[in-house]
Amino acid sequence: MTRTHFDSKETHTVTRADLAEAVYGRVGLSRADSAEMVEIVLGEISEAIARGEVVKLSSFGSFMVRMKGERVGRNPKTGIEVPITPRKVMVFKPSNIMKQRINEGTAVDVLK
Repeated sequence: MTRTHFDSKETHTVTRADLAEAVYGRVGLSRADSAEMVEIVLGEISEAIARGEVVKLSSFGSFMVRMKGERVGRNPKTGIEVPITPRKVMVFKPSNIMKQRINEGTAVDVLK
């Protein structure tokens, strides 16, 4: 278990195995088929993001790639300024429903 930075509640990191187990428990597929389904879904999401497409999951949020421009950084040891080259970064923007769930503490535990 890990501790969150915003409160003292213990949290669990959800893994692929946890997602597969949730599919197994709720859908009734075999454990192998459930694990394969999770891999397929995550693979599709990953491939779409890598192609630069926006992945929008209703009531959850959107994953997208943004371009960060060149900027000047600083070596923390020496203080020397160094240029940081432009690059792509993946960002996640939670939906308003997800923001509300997080702020109200009403996020549904779908893995139990």
